[in-house]
Amino acid sequence: MDERELYRAKEAMGSAMGRIPRRPVLIVGIILLILLFFRPFVQIGAGERGVVLNFGAVQNRVLGEGLHVRIPIVQTVVHVDVKVQKSESEAAAASSDLQDVSSRVVLNYHIIPDKANVVYQTIGVAFKERIIDPAVQEVVKAVTAKYTAEELITKRPAVSDAMKAALTERLLLNNIAVDAFSIVGFSFSKGFMEAIEAKQTAEQLALKAKRDLDRIKIEAQQKVTAAQAEAESLRLQRANISSDLIELRRVEANLKAIEKWNGILPQVTGAGAVPFIGVGGAESKK
Repeated sequence: MDERELYRAKEAMGSAMGRIPRRPVLIVGIILLILLFFRPFVQIGAGERGVVLNFGAVQNRVLGEGLHVRIPIVQTVVHVDVKVQKSESEAAAASSDLQDVSSRVVLNYHIIPDKANVVYQTIGVAFKERIIDPAVQEVVKAVTAKYTAEELITKRPAVSDAMKAALTERLLLNNIAVDAFSIVGFSFSKGFMEAIEAKQTAEQLALKAKRDLDRIKIEAQQKVTAAQAEAESLRLQRANISSDLIELRRVEANLKAIEKWNGILPQVTGAGAVPFIGVGGAESKK
């Protein structure tokens, strides 16, 4: 392209730019400038709330999820997370029987969404360090002191419920709701753990001895029952033998009486009976 052609192209471009209206371009430029530097729109993400500040003063208005309009320069919006959050802590305490106890607990909580502005105004965004952690430490110490070291193990669900109830009441005063609470673990001194193990071993041995004694008693009772049954069987056998022997002797006596009979019937039978005339006498007369 020579100089003439380049000059003609520049003239054509200048002519085209001259035909574009300047007012709409200016308006569009101003709008882009406002959107870029003043940012009149604010977007609140999922699980968040927007706290509106007018020149730094917290307002009663709390923005929900979505796109909102704010007054540039005058208003600023602080994003506050209201999703369920997790706090894991370790607390050293003493039981009612003065045993050192180290507890590891997990707390799930969230800021009450409608009170996000109050939480920001009274506590700020560092509410975990200012409210959550101290409350967990105090509640764990207070509840642990009500139970013996052994009860902390045997009554663990009750201990966990007591801690959760105390934390719920305490944190609700600061517009923080408790979703769940769990005791991950207890740890005690080495001497106490050895004592617990020895006690459990003794209880297991005692239980085994009791079971063995019960088994022996049952076996002895079974033998007594069997002996009683056998004795009853022998008694019945002896009774049957005696009755059979009596009957046999009666039969033998009858046989002996028959053998000794001379064939003469008695003349009179029974009391007041009619005399019986012997048959043999009658035949001799004939």
